[in-house]
Amino acid sequence: MEKITDWIKLWRQLVEARPHSHGPSVPGDRDAWRDRARKYHQRVVERWSQPDSSRDFLLSQVDSDTTVLDIGAGTGSWTLLLARQAGHVTAVDPSPAMLEVLQENVAEAGLQNVSVVQGAWPEAQVEPHDLTLCAHAMYGAADLPRFIETLMAATRRRCCLLMRAPVPGGVMAIAAQRVWGQPHDSPNFVICYNALLQMGLFPNVLMENTGVWGAWTNDSLESAFQEIKGKLGLEGPSEHDQFLRGLLAERLTYRDGAYVWPPSMRSALVYWDVA
Repeated sequence: MEKITDWIKLWRQLVEARPHSHGPSVPGDRDAWRDRARKYHQRVVERWSQPDSSRDFLLSQVDSDTTVLDIGAGTGSWTLLLARQAGHVTAVDPSPAMLEVLQENVAEAGLQNVSVVQGAWPEAQVEPHDLTLCAHAMYGAADLPRFIETLMAATRRRCCLLMRAPVPGGVMAIAAQRVWGQPHDSPNFVICYNALLQMGLFPNVLMENTGVWGAWTNDSLESAFQEIKGKLGLEGPSEHDQFLRGLLAERLTYRDGAYVWPPSMRSALVYWDVA
């Protein structure tokens, strides 16, 4: 009989294997976003130039009486979107650089119904809100049950998680299968959804209708090779080096002066009501 996967344990293992790779939810002495918060915001603006089902759905869940908690708010794209329709939005993020851009964006939009809390979840202290959103800011939380339970304790009505959903057979999936014996190279929707089931939660799922996204680029195959080794925690020469070089040579395409990875991600919105 096939061994049953402990999804909560797998999530923790992947977080701890890649502590350098996480985004705005990672606490630390140095602000990891200090030099790139504005570029990050510009990329979000560009990606949001097209409509998507996650934004439409979340806007349908709020009105002028709704309070929203935005965990890992970053530069405030979700905060601004929801604050234009909600009664109040509280934005939580540990990065001063991210929050600086967020506050500039809030001021430029003329919004008066946004509060800002600097802190990492689940340590940040906030009052309960009607709806809680965490968009791609949970990947650095090794203790997923604590992250979720604290999130639920701060929610009166509905919890929403937006996560990357890897495409089966992607480059990183093949590499992870070879090196780690399972196809997940990082925390993602598949692991989190099964972990929620393991916790006794049965969430709904809405897949974004924007299709597959996320094409990385490298200046050379060698830099791509070093990147994939770093993502898999391989230091120095490895028994997997030849396989990984061959995989990259086969799957990456050279275009406009760069080596382009095939698109490998979709985005999934997971949501459930708090009893």
